[in-house]
Amino acid sequence: MGGQAKGKKKNKSKRKENRPNRDPGIVGLTPQERMRVRMHEKARKKTAEKYSVQQLLEKTEEYMDSFDFEMASLFCQRALDVEATNLQALEMLGHIYSELGDAQKAKGAFQQAVELSPDEGHSKYMYLGQIHTGQEAVDYYTKGIQVLISTMDKQAQTTAEVGAAAPPEENPNLPTTKDISLAFCSIAEIYLTDLCMEEGAEDKCKEFIERALHYHHDNPEALQLMANYLFSTEKIQEGKEYLLKSVGLWLPSQKQIAASFSTEEDAQNDIPPYESRITAAKLLIEALEYEVALDVLEGLLEEDDEVVQVWYLSGWASYLQSKTKQPTEGEGTEEEKEEWKALTDAARSYLTNAKKLYRKMRCDDQPMLESIEEVLHELGGEMEEDEGEPDLEQDYEPCSDDEEEDGGTEAPMEH
Repeated sequence: MGGQAKGKKKNKSKRKENRPNRDPGIVGLTPQERMRVRMHEKARKKTAEKYSVQQLLEKTEEYMDSFDFEMASLFCQRALDVEATNLQALEMLGHIYSELGDAQKAKGAFQQAVELSPDEGHSKYMYLGQIHTGQEAVDYYTKGIQVLISTMDKQAQTTAEVGAAAPPEENPNLPTTKDISLAFCSIAEIYLTDLCMEEGAEDKCKEFIERALHYHHDNPEALQLMANYLFSTEKIQEGKEYLLKSVGLWLPSQKQIAASFSTEEDAQNDIPPYESRITAAKLLIEALEYEVALDVLEGLLEEDDEVVQVWYLSGWASYLQSKTKQPTEGEGTEEEKEEWKALTDAARSYLTNAKKLYRKMRCDDQPMLESIEEVLHELGGEMEEDEGEPDLEQDYEPCSDDEEEDGGTEAPMEH
C-alpha cells in the first residue's frame, strides 16, 4: 500500500510540472489575458496552415492598390503574425499606417525594420525621413542615400560580372539615380524650411540641390527647387530659367492627361506630386509667367476641384494678368478691351468659387479670405450664379490638417 501511495504521489508531481505554466510568455498574466494569448496563437497557426506569408502580402498589396488601407493592415498584420521578422511586411505595414495617419505606429514598424536590416532596403529610411522633421529627418534621408548608392554599386558590379552577352532582366523595384536625386531634394527642402535658420543653411541647401541634379539633371523637382532657392536669394532671372525648364518637362504630359483622360502610368510618373505643382504655380506667378501658371492650375483643377488654394491662385493669376492687359482710358483696340474683360471675368469667377468653397469647407485661413474679398470688391463683387459660376456640391467636409499641410489653405501671396 505504501508503495502504491508513493507512486501516485510521484505521478501527481509530474502532472504539476506539465501544466501550462511551462510557457513563460503567459506567466503573470490574468486569466483573460492568457486566454487572448492562446486564441491569438491558435489563430496564427490556423492562418499559417491555410495561407503562406507571400499570399497574405499579395492580398495586402491588392488592398493597398485599391486604397483600402484598413483591410490592407489586417492582412499585413496576419502576415506578421506568421513571420514577425518579415521585412517586406514591416515596411508595408509602416506605409499603411502612414496612409492611415498613425505616425507613431508607422515609426514603430519602420524602426523595427531598420533594427532587423540596417544596411539593406532604402525605402524605410525615406519613410522615416518623411515622418520626422529637422535634423532627425536629414539623418534618416542621409542613411537612406548611403543604402541606395551601395545597392546601385552592387547592382552595377553584378551587371558587369554577367556581361553584355546576358544582361539581367530589368527590375522596376531596383533603385535608380532618380531615387537618389529625389532623396537629395528631400534634404534640400528641409534646409529651405525646418532648418532655414541654421548656420550655413543656404549653402547646404544649394549643395544638396546640386547633388540632386548631378544624379538626375532632368529631375523636374530638383530644377524647381533650384528655382525656389534662386528666387529666395533674389536671382530671379536665373531662377526663372530653371523653373521654366522644370515645368516644360511635365506640363505637356499634364495637358495630355487632362485632354484625353489618359491613365497611362508612364505619363503620370512624369508629373510631380500635386503639392509640388501648386508650388510651381506660385513660383510662376512670382516670375510673372501668368499664362503658364494658369495652364498648371487648370490641370490641378481637372484633378481635384476641392482645393481652395488652387481656385484662389487661379483668380489671383488672372487678376494680375488683367492688370498687364488693362488698356489706358480712351485707348486700346476692341480686341484688347475684350481680352482684358475676359481676364477680369475669369478672375472674378475663380475667386467667387474660391470664396464659396472656402465657406463650404469651413476653412480657417483669414489672410486668404481677406485677399479674396479685397480683389472681388475691386472687380465688382461676387459673380452671380447665372453669370456662369460652376455649382459646388453641398457635402464638402471641413478642411483637415492634412489639407492645410498640402497647401490647401496656405496664406495668400501679398499684392
